[in-house]
Amino acid sequence: MIEITSSNIMLVVAVMLMMSVFVGKAGSRFGMPALLLFLGVGMVAGVDGFGLHFDSAASAQFVGMIALSIILFTGGLETRFSDIRPVLFPGITLATVGVLLTTGLTGTFIYYVFHWLVPEYSFGWAESMLIAAIMSSTDSASVFSIFDSAKLGLKQKLRPTLELESGSNDPTGLAHEI
Repeated sequence: MIEITSSNIMLVVAVMLMMSVFVGKAGSRFGMPALLLFLGVGMVAGVDGFGLHFDSAASAQFVGMIALSIILFTGGLETRFSDIRPVLFPGITLATVGVLLTTGLTGTFIYYVFHWLVPEYSFGWAESMLIAAIMSSTDSASVFSIFDSAKLGLKQKLRPTLELESGSNDPTGLAHEI
């Protein structure tokens, strides 16, 4: 059994970061989203791959919250207010009305599809809306990653609008997790 020490943890983190950089560089050449490749690296490092066992739910939540906080912090530092000022109204509308509409439509879809296809595993309205609310807000990092990997340019006002929408939704979701 391998002893868990701070140096072993640092070694594993360093190896995984190195693998992520190599996979990310290789993926950008072939037009694959980096997020998909990072998921693959995580799966390879897991129990069925290299055999890293991580069975502490509290530790996993702590690591996830730290990672999300760093992502949100760096996203906030990279967003300039002068860029989002012209799109305040559309961005706030998308972050509120758009998310509410998406949640309502997706929750209704989940409710009826599960009642129709697998009635024994169907969800109630509350559960359907909760699942829909989790899926409803966009994450600008993933959206931009996919657009950049596909070499698709965004219109002038679309990028700041998505940044504003994501920047107002993601911290709220993170605060509810804590």
